[in-house]
Amino acid sequence: MELRVLNYFLAVVNEESISKAAKSLNLTQPTLSRQLKDLEDELGVTLFHRGKSKISLTDAGVRLKARAEEIITIADNTKKEFETEAGLFGGLLPFGSVESATSKELTDLIFEFHKKYPNVEYYIYSGIVDEIKEKIDRGIIEFGLLLEPVNVENYNFIRLPQKERWGVVTRTDSELAKKEFITPEDLSTLPLMQSNRTVLQNEINRWLSLKDGETTNTIATFNLMFNVMNLVEKELGYLLCLEGVFESKKTEALCFRPLAPELTTGYVIAWKRNRMLSAVAEKFIELARDAFEA
Repeated sequence: MELRVLNYFLAVVNEESISKAAKSLNLTQPTLSRQLKDLEDELGVTLFHRGKSKISLTDAGVRLKARAEEIITIADNTKKEFETEAGLFGGLLPFGSVESATSKELTDLIFEFHKKYPNVEYYIYSGIVDEIKEKIDRGIIEFGLLLEPVNVENYNFIRLPQKERWGVVTRTDSELAKKEFITPEDLSTLPLMQSNRTVLQNEINRWLSLKDGETTNTIATFNLMFNVMNLVEKELGYLLCLEGVFESKKTEALCFRPLAPELTTGYVIAWKRNRMLSAVAEKFIELARDAFEA
């Protein structure tokens, strides 16, 4: 299976047409069709449903698309890494980050890094912890900014000094908005929206002092919270989240009230243990250590 053929396959997927893809690749349609047929024969599967006006992917095609994108990304990163060693310091720095106010510290670090190494390009993946860890494990990104609590047994990491407060997002005209702090008693019966990460739900349950068998009145869970804030505005429920995440997305209709007793969380920059980082990532980790471990 050649990288060239995988690029042909992805071009057809993006164009949804063999003829359009052939034109964009400067190939004849019969040549491209033959390459795709050879790929299907090599894998022993059918990759496309061929319709009259456009083509679509079979289940096998969907799986290959995901794998092909990963393979091409890794190949491109590897090429840029060796180009870096051969000439002026540069290359691609792919990394991930959760939603957080602490991502400002990360962007400040990137700004300093860019001033020092202006030829470096960045690929930034925003997502939840589990997605970022998976991409680190598969070599798609080199490191990630992760929200604690998180299992970093198989990772090297730098713990950031910043902490963020948990709180409740509510409408500014609600009864909760009149309070300076939100207590467990305030939330005992209210409809809540919270992270779908079990470890974070457990943190909230401990803060609420729930006994075995007791549960919160959770009406919705989420991975990224932007769309959930609209539900708070519609008075569907109350959102449990970090202050920094709210501040980056707040509206005039909503406000944040911290929890009391205070509940905070931290962050780590993590990368795969026993895996060689690219020269660019090594330099960035050095800068991060100087910034956060000094």
